[in-house]
Amino acid sequence: MNKTVYLILLFIFLLFIQVFVLNNINFLGYINPYLYISFVFFFPLKENKFQILFFSFLLGLFIDFFSDSGGIHALSITTIAYLRLFFVGVFFKKLPSDYGFFSLQTEAFGKVFNYIVTLTVIHHFILFAFINFSFQNFTSVLTNTLYSSIFTLVLFFLSNYIFTKEQ
Repeated sequence: MNKTVYLILLFIFLLFIQVFVLNNINFLGYINPYLYISFVFFFPLKENKFQILFFSFLLGLFIDFFSDSGGIHALSITTIAYLRLFFVGVFFKKLPSDYGFFSLQTEAFGKVFNYIVTLTVIHHFILFAFINFSFQNFTSVLTNTLYSSIFTLVLFFLSNYIFTKEQ
């Protein structure tokens, strides 16, 4: 399948699954999965950050529109889209010349796990910090970040395992 068509379908699928299914899950008041951030993980690496920043912002804006959340999803997903090249360099030791050949499926699971956990926790922390927007609720921010990150990561790795074909 063409990479552009794949990314468009992934964008639409993640938008609909987040808006119509995952936003309706609020287990124990702390757990709400945000699987739409996997768009950032699957978007191909390029030196030009404009595309990933634009499409991540657009996805976050659509999530905000349907969730009536005032832009916090757009801010948090755009932030991790901006930071992802830094963390690719940290965890995978990749240079800009390696970006064309980089794929998460070909990397060691430990490195991929650390990379995805780091970006997920950053996303969730920014999201819940702006939802609560008070130092009095800092424990609530940390609790929501921890539990939602765990649930999002479990969903991400399960869906990645189920939907990824063996090569």
